[in-house]
Amino acid sequence: MKVLLSHTRGPGAQPPRQVAGVPPRREGAQTYFPTASFSACDLSLQLRHLGSQTPISSLIQPRAQRSPVSKGESGVNCRRDGARATQASVRFGCPRGGVWDPAPPFRARDSAAFALRGDSKARAAVPPTCGARGPPTRTRTPGGLAAPTLTRLGRAGASVSSAVPGPQSGGQSSLPVYAAENRFFYSLFFPGLIVCGILCVCLFIVLWMIRLLLQKKKKSVSSKNGKNQMVIAFFHPYCNAGGGGERVLWCALRALQKKYPEAVYVVYTGDINVSGQQILEGAFRRFNIRLVHPVQFVFLKKRYLVEDSRYPHFTLLGQSLGSIFLGWEALMQCVPDVYIDSMGYAFTLPLFKYVGGCRVGSYVHYPTISTDMLSVVKNQNVGFNNAAFITKNAFLSKAKLIYYHLFAFIYGLVGSCSDTVMVNSSWTLNHILSLWKVGNCTNVVYPPCDVQTFLDIPLHEEEMTQEHLLVSVGQFRPEKNHPLQIRAFAKLLSKKVVESPPSLKLVLIGGCRNKDDELRVNQLRRLSEELGIQEDVEFKINIPFDELKKYLSKATIGLHTMWNEHFGIGIVECMAAGTIILAHNSGGPKLDIVVPHDGQITGFLAETEEGYAETMAHILSLSAEKRLQIRNSARASESTVLMFLLLKK
Repeated sequence: MKVLLSHTRGPGAQPPRQVAGVPPRREGAQTYFPTASFSACDLSLQLRHLGSQTPISSLIQPRAQRSPVSKGESGVNCRRDGARATQASVRFGCPRGGVWDPAPPFRARDSAAFALRGDSKARAAVPPTCGARGPPTRTRTPGGLAAPTLTRLGRAGASVSSAVPGPQSGGQSSLPVYAAENRFFYSLFFPGLIVCGILCVCLFIVLWMIRLLLQKKKKSVSSKNGKNQMVIAFFHPYCNAGGGGERVLWCALRALQKKYPEAVYVVYTGDINVSGQQILEGAFRRFNIRLVHPVQFVFLKKRYLVEDSRYPHFTLLGQSLGSIFLGWEALMQCVPDVYIDSMGYAFTLPLFKYVGGCRVGSYVHYPTISTDMLSVVKNQNVGFNNAAFITKNAFLSKAKLIYYHLFAFIYGLVGSCSDTVMVNSSWTLNHILSLWKVGNCTNVVYPPCDVQTFLDIPLHEEEMTQEHLLVSVGQFRPEKNHPLQIRAFAKLLSKKVVESPPSLKLVLIGGCRNKDDELRVNQLRRLSEELGIQEDVEFKINIPFDELKKYLSKATIGLHTMWNEHFGIGIVECMAAGTIILAHNSGGPKLDIVVPHDGQITGFLAETEEGYAETMAHILSLSAEKRLQIRNSARASESTVLMFLLLKK
């Protein structure tokens, strides 16, 4: 489309103003001027005839020829409304040799709309310029005038300017050439919004079709011998790890099999290097748990997507997104009726609920993010999940705090998809309620502990022994903070509080899930060598249950150093076995486990390396009779908990 700026002379018409030294250009009956002046009404005419091939020159009259209230050929009225309309002039400068280049239609539309809007805002503030009495006042509208709808392609260095002449002096003031904000809004925002809407609709349709296909697949899986059986699936990628979470898994399966023997039970696992029978044998060897009915295992090949070593930075976000892909792999292989996340991968809940059409539940051992983690970053404290270089930089700490807040918001959204929520302690309950906000379907279900087996260990007054055992029970994960145990033990040895005999020995008992955990054990061994206590420290990895029971029956002190431990099954086992526990002064141990029983001490709490060393020295300095009293109180508290759980069943 070509927009022509011209002037057709009529009878008695005055020629428009010209730039000095620049002659007009004639084409047939029309004359083109390099300089012209138009009011806001002229621009409105351009807006009406953008799609027409009719030259605008036939619709526009020169300023001198226009009457106070004139009607152009297009039939558009320009009214005064009691006062003459403010005339806004736009000057187009074109040097000799320049060429007029018509602008795109959207630029003309934006410019005209901008000019009309600025003109209407200025009517109340600007005195009339034609026929009005009183001193004229020079005023610029808030937005100025829009840029001209014609752009010039002239010589290098030439520019296009727009000016508003003063009512008396004819002076000019420079105004913006082009309203870039309006152009961006009209040319990018609305089309982008439409494209996003179309993509969302297409995505919804695709997901709905996938849901229908999965529903058909679920019916074929659940039908067996002509009967539709309920399929209950547990998402536990590390079911062969041998920790407290795995004990919860096998105990939950055993309880459900007794309650619903006709259902089909499935476990999603990433332990592809072992068979299902080997996994069940390991559960019996470590936890003394044997299932009543067989279990089907769905082996996942993409477990590496949830490995923390794969994401050195943005670990929480990386593991959460990786769990979605891992959950998708699980869903494609088996579509259950009931889905239970027993390992803390909350981002899989909406996938199984809205795409798989399952009823979903979750057992939360430890929230992925908590308010305590936010406080650590806010206070710039060093931790296993807060590197030292971040704590030393205020900007990085602020950025990480924002990242944590955003992640906590998303974590709350995905967690709220759960139909039922079970937490393992009061500490976990408080954090889940503050993040997920599903108090009506959240309950505290304490982890199953084989308390009765440890209660069978006889307690007697300590005899003269050649060695005091200090035992730590827990998986070799970074949050367990095993280095704190080794350093505190080294400090205890340096104090020489206890004369030999008896000697002291630290035994670290735990499970390794993968090569990263094995590498962590090697680092702990090197740490003990650096401290010169390698002869006094032993590591017992993935030992059977009977051997664990033997060590706890001989131990004097049980160590646990995890900050904000959610519950602490190892702590309960130590107390039931008659071991004096020394745990971290936070989380579940502080709120639920190491609490006085009938006014008697059941254990001790500490926080720092020095605090652990001093408390261990204090326990060893107690008389055998006093230590026996503490052991009996701890065992009595565990027996009370056991009776409460039995009565509740």
